[in-house]
Amino acid sequence: MKSPDVPLWRVISGLGITQIISWGTTYYLLGALSPDFAAATGWSKILIFGAFSAALLLSGAISTSAGRAIDKIGGRRVMAAGSIIAAVGLLLMGMTSHPIFYVISWLLLGVAMRLTTYDAAFAALAHIVPHNTRRAISYLTLFGGFASTVFWPLGHWLSARYGLQATLLIYAALHLLICLPIHMTVLADHGDLGDHDDEPSSTDFAPPLEGRERVCAMVLFATALSLNGLVFSAISAHVVPLFQGLGFAGAEAVTFAAFIGPAQVASRIGDIMIGRHVKSTQLGVIAFALLPFALLIFAGSGFATVAAFAFALLYGMSNGIITIAKGAVPLALFGRRGYGQVLGTLAAPNLILNSLAPTLFAVLLDRTSSATGMLVALVFALLSTAAMVMLARRYPR
Repeated sequence: MKSPDVPLWRVISGLGITQIISWGTTYYLLGALSPDFAAATGWSKILIFGAFSAALLLSGAISTSAGRAIDKIGGRRVMAAGSIIAAVGLLLMGMTSHPIFYVISWLLLGVAMRLTTYDAAFAALAHIVPHNTRRAISYLTLFGGFASTVFWPLGHWLSARYGLQATLLIYAALHLLICLPIHMTVLADHGDLGDHDDEPSSTDFAPPLEGRERVCAMVLFATALSLNGLVFSAISAHVVPLFQGLGFAGAEAVTFAAFIGPAQVASRIGDIMIGRHVKSTQLGVIAFALLPFALLIFAGSGFATVAAFAFALLYGMSNGIITIAKGAVPLALFGRRGYGQVLGTLAAPNLILNSLAPTLFAVLLDRTSSATGMLVALVFALLSTAAMVMLARRYPR
């Protein structure tokens, strides 16, 4: 169990550091290094990104089991194991250039992603912070929001200076020398429900949903998450060529994309400042509704330049708050008991669709146009928001 003399700020700061490293060296790895893989190996984009998609599929397949493991034995051993697996995957990727071992490396990273990133960290926090867990989650997501900001330029610089293989070995060392000790130091072996905050959580005001109501709420929220994740994953994977297809120059497209990250972090700061006055399900509605609103403004303007900036800002804000809602809404509806398993169950279809979305969206863009692609994304974003609105109206918590 976590030592009682570890203050909460150290737990959140420690987990925040591991979130930056875990996201930056797995999910965002190819954002900086995919050209280097292609140049060093001559592999096609299908192989380079297909292995990443396979990793996301595997991550979704083990999601419920991983959450159940955290409920049973706590975050320390699970997240520590994830750090070790990530290091092994990156070591293997850095030591061989054979396609089979590249795929195996990504499969290992798929397991590591599920054991070290937000869903695992949220479940671990719920055991440590029985009250005001949502606020703790908000603080934690501030760190994760900087993962791409740190690791895209860092990966590019390391690869240019030391080479691709050395970069991957450095990434592996970060997991062994930084993430593993932090996970072993600040987390609990099992549920530590010590009182870190006297303010009652929303789950103290209403009993957790059970029976058919629980199933209904799970289906609605999983639907909202999955459809929303489909849109975010599709657009994020093609954001620069998507803008270019709408008539913007490459430099303009990169500029618009650069606004997404700061908007994401700004929205999380906003939740920290005023989030205690907003119910978790209301936060979910705001988060999900921002995405179709952003798409409507952009499409309604005829994809004008000013609207492109507005789209990037609202898109980033939506993504920022949804990350918090993923942890806060299930906690409010279903309580802390079995929280890790609940997060895993909700994440599974979202991860699976995330793995398929970039490829499906690429096919759509090849056969139609960027404008049509954005309109299709709008339809799915509206359906996602409708599911969240239904959930909030039926269970206002």
